[in-house]
Amino acid sequence: MSEKKKTFSAGKSLYSAGGVALVLLILIFVNAIISRANLRWDATEDNLYSLSEGTREILSNMEQDVVIKVFYSEDAVNTPVHIKTYARRMLDFLSEYEYFSDRRVRVETYNPQPDSEAEDWARKYGVQPINMPTGDLLYFGLVAVAADQEEVIPSIDPTREAHLEYDITRIISRLQSPTKPRIGIISGLPIFGSPPMGMMQGQGQEPWLFVEELRKSHDVAEVSPDAGDLLSPEDYDLLILHYPKNVGPEILYAVDQYVLAGGNLIVFADPFSVSDGAPGQPGQIKSAIPETLLSAWGVEIEPNQVVVDFDYATRLRNQQNQVENNPVWLSVGPEGFNADEITTSQLESMLLPAAGAISKSADSTYRYEPLIQSSKNSALTEAFRAQFGTEGLRRNFTPTVDQYDLAVRIQGVFKTAFPDGKPTGDADGETMSDKPATADESLREGTDQAMVVLVADADLLFDAFYVNRQNLFGFQIAQVFNDNLNFLLNTSEMLTGSEAMISIRSRGKFERPFTRVEELEKKAQSRWLAREQELVRKVEETNQKLRQLEGQKDPSQEFIISEKQEAEIEKFQEEKRRIQQELKLVRRNLRADIEALGTKLKFINIFLAPLLVSFAGLGYALYRRKKTR
Repeated sequence: MSEKKKTFSAGKSLYSAGGVALVLLILIFVNAIISRANLRWDATEDNLYSLSEGTREILSNMEQDVVIKVFYSEDAVNTPVHIKTYARRMLDFLSEYEYFSDRRVRVETYNPQPDSEAEDWARKYGVQPINMPTGDLLYFGLVAVAADQEEVIPSIDPTREAHLEYDITRIISRLQSPTKPRIGIISGLPIFGSPPMGMMQGQGQEPWLFVEELRKSHDVAEVSPDAGDLLSPEDYDLLILHYPKNVGPEILYAVDQYVLAGGNLIVFADPFSVSDGAPGQPGQIKSAIPETLLSAWGVEIEPNQVVVDFDYATRLRNQQNQVENNPVWLSVGPEGFNADEITTSQLESMLLPAAGAISKSADSTYRYEPLIQSSKNSALTEAFRAQFGTEGLRRNFTPTVDQYDLAVRIQGVFKTAFPDGKPTGDADGETMSDKPATADESLREGTDQAMVVLVADADLLFDAFYVNRQNLFGFQIAQVFNDNLNFLLNTSEMLTGSEAMISIRSRGKFERPFTRVEELEKKAQSRWLAREQELVRKVEETNQKLRQLEGQKDPSQEFIISEKQEAEIEKFQEEKRRIQQELKLVRRNLRADIEALGTKLKFINIFLAPLLVSFAGLGYALYRRKKTR
């Protein structure tokens, strides 16, 4: 028996050892298989860490293989933490390109240490180092190479993380084609900057940021506002007419003929410009609306009217240095964008300072599609009232039931805005051209479908209204804080034929605003506004009664307050105290609602998850105990 036991014990030990070895072998094989498998799960609401459909489409249609060479000083001791964190996320994200392109896009990383070959290559490609306060050089840039073409990002900006996919995919797409779409821009503002004029006249002016961004994907050319040559779709894939101030009839005629020939156009008109710094008379409203062209396209913008919208009011400092919600500066939210249009479906916010309203003419037969609209808590007011502050606008505000169109798309085969042919004289009758236009030189009707995107504000492209420029260790970075630039880039991509790029740029944001708190504030402001208007109305009624009582008095009692006047004043003071008390109650309830919401969120974040895990554990324990019994 003892030998049998020994044999059995030895066999059992051998069996146990073999089982352990088999388990280890299985684990090794599973580990090897899983390490080669590319398992991905993006749990973010907007799929922030996944490639968009537009990128996948471009990767599937690649003709040239692309190598992305990342130069990053990963061994630098004094690298800021936010750059280290962003570099890891970026390299992980770039691996998505390798996977979905089936290695047609390859990513190579280089650590350019001092006096190394990698540093020589970084400098050769044009990657710019950042000078650290310690004197070290930090390299963080990349170059994409395909055949004999190169595209470089000299220094990667961590603040552009939301635009990383667009920047990378744009480079890959650019390397597949040797030519860029050509865009012509006509503007009444110095958007192309100015060169330095000498030691005593400053360092010149940089181009506006939107011009620099367009140049990354397009061949951008300045068209002089006083040019008289015809513009052809063969010369420009897209034309942008920005704030056409002091633009003569000859250039408007050239734009008209360009559209009739099938060219696409973006127009930024403005009934009240806040960024036009040209000298003028005090109180003068500066505007630029090409009414002749708009009439031919079946639309109109009221010249002296701007939109007032208390739902889209922007917090600004007034002339008294007090913060107020200005309803003329429109901070348009997601509900203001056309969700069915590819150019606006994914936009989240835009700032339009003093925008006008676009309306379709009654006899228009062209396709008219709103892109950006005001809320229903809006109205039109005279442009000059916008200069007098928020108080005056609030007192005279009566919301309309309609939403106002701030940007629209018009499409069709248009008719000319110049039925008499090319203009030969200006408004004063002076001759502009000695050669009269003949009938066959001018198009009277379009030869092809054309698309015009019209925006009733030109200030939205001024740098200060969508970007913060900062200096990081001597390197200039630009942090975009809304979708003004994205709207222009989306529209440009669509009108030049690169629709796949739009879904890339218009991705979700990494910021998560407290939308519920914003809704509570809007409701409180609406109630506040109604009570404030009631108080103003009571003041006017009391003043009117006081004037009537004053007129009924004897001339000898001119400076004496009568009993009726004193009673009316006392009545008004009591009504004023009542309304002010109610306003305080509205504000107090708003704070209470916000605090209650904050308490609820804290409870969910701190206690709810552990409680759910605890209950799940207790439930499982009870289930096991019951099963064991």
